Amino acid sequence: MSSLDPIKLEIIRGAIRAAQAEMDALLERTAISAFIREKKDFYTALFDADGVMVVGSMVPIFGDITGPVFARFPPDTMREGDLYWYNDCYASRGAVSHSNDQVFLAPVFHAEKCAAFVMGWAHFSDIGGLRPGSISSDTTDIFQEGIIIPPTRLIAAGTTNEAALEIFYRNSRYPETCRGDARALMASVDLGVRRIGEILARFGPAVVADAFRALFERTRTLVRARLRETFAPGTHRFADAIDSDGHGNGPFFIRLALTRTPDDRFILDATETDDQAPGPVNFLMNPDVPGMALGLFFLGGDPAQVCNAGGPRALDEVLLREGSLLWPRFPAPLGLRGMTMMRFLAVLNGLVNVAGGSAPAAHSAYVIILLRGTAGGQAFLMSDGLGVGYGARPTADGIDAVYFVAQENYPVEFLELGYPVRLRRYSMHRDSGGPGRFRGGCGIVREYDVLADHAVLSMRIDSVVNPPWGVAGGKSGGTGRAVVNPGTTGETVLAPLSDGTVLRRGDVLLIETGGGGGHGHPFDRPAAQVAQDIRDGFVSVEAARRDYGVAVRDGVLDAVATEALRSARPIAGAFHRREYVDAIG
Repeated sequence: MSSLDPIKLEIIRGAIRAAQAEMDALLERTAISAFIREKKDFYTALFDADGVMVVGSMVPIFGDITGPVFARFPPDTMREGDLYWYNDCYASRGAVSHSNDQVFLAPVFHAEKCAAFVMGWAHFSDIGGLRPGSISSDTTDIFQEGIIIPPTRLIAAGTTNEAALEIFYRNSRYPETCRGDARALMASVDLGVRRIGEILARFGPAVVADAFRALFERTRTLVRARLRETFAPGTHRFADAIDSDGHGNGPFFIRLALTRTPDDRFILDATETDDQAPGPVNFLMNPDVPGMALGLFFLGGDPAQVCNAGGPRALDEVLLREGSLLWPRFPAPLGLRGMTMMRFLAVLNGLVNVAGGSAPAAHSAYVIILLRGTAGGQAFLMSDGLGVGYGARPTADGIDAVYFVAQENYPVEFLELGYPVRLRRYSMHRDSGGPGRFRGGCGIVREYDVLADHAVLSMRIDSVVNPPWGVAGGKSGGTGRAVVNPGTTGETVLAPLSDGTVLRRGDVLLIETGGGGGHGHPFDRPAAQVAQDIRDGFVSVEAARRDYGVAVRDGVLDAVATEALRSARPIAGAFHRREYVDAIG
């Protein structure tokens, strides 16, 4: 019998989060690739002795991380000092959803018994495949997206399988970067094992196991209660679409239905989603992901709560259809699944809203560019992720210039020191935030001077044909675009999802990213706040007049003209995508 009490539970929760923070800091400071070190595309998590996630990062894409390892290496065969590794998307049933992401998992032993597991996950910049960076809109199967590692015992009781690592490095165009990132991720997981071992030694395995169960049950109970508050008995539906797969196909619709049965079961049905795409926009979605995403929403950033498997367990069933965009058949390509994942999260927001809940409006999908080439006789790979605008909330504006959750945009100084580019401009994308009582977040503008001798550009922008919807009278967010040599006779507007554009020294690349949808009628936004938006560079004078009914002349609010404009208040609808509609999709 353990002696767990509320105070001890919070101490253990804090100790685990501190261990996680220490793991994150070690990985960030010792990794080589910019995607890990600067962008922070990595996550850590802790699992109980049964492999159930107890404390995860605030990222809604986690599935069943431990199951793929347990299927091949049962826990009772594991030993202290082991480390397990995989990136196999299909074998893991979407626990990893594109091949660049590597998972390292280690058991934590106490008194010769496995008491927990620690995981580190990071995006490796190049693992082979069709193009440098291992991601391209040109791919047609997963084999073109780099080396596939099935669940493997990388370290056996402290002895590393160096041959397996050398095979992995040999498949990368940048083996030393790959080597450094692998060592950093291994060190981070090892640190986590030691810190969780210290927690077990301090409190005892029985108390820690009870704390794990309490944290899990607290999350599950809270998410379950919020589901009941949000969804009345019956079936609630929402749909949205990504524009294209980069191969001339699309749009592709994601259709979700959430049913609350009379006996209080919650069933999420995605079987009406469109068929899988020939191009690499398929999202192999682990069945735990919807519950994890809903859990993250309902937890609402409360620092007293933890994101864990209690979210997925709050749903009773998740239905997916094999051969669909959300459950493609092997070996469909997955490299650009991020745009589909982001649209899926927007559909979940839509489900909450149609049920009468208070989710944000839709967001844009973060933008990815890969610039590969040579400069001064040396090969380079610049993988840059650009922030976008997020949807307005029922009580606040959307967030501006966000890449994804806690990940970051590259600083200008880092880009210019590390790559053959110079930033001409880095600013907010004015008027990209959807108009509303609460304005959608704005995207960004990046304009690069290309200094490379020769480079090939890969581009991923979504929500151009289907911009992020506004809700409750709010209007849709603005769209993004990519232009080479803007304002010249050689100006070229690039396809939003494309690869193979050749750039040379002296070319200019302009990228504008999309914004989030607005929330509430734009005419309800206080005129003084709109005038401040103009001064801050978020809204133009023309858009203020057209969308908000606010007149500003020479930087001063014209109250008389504003009152006249707002007397002709447009009739709004439930949703907005270029025009007001009763439903999306």
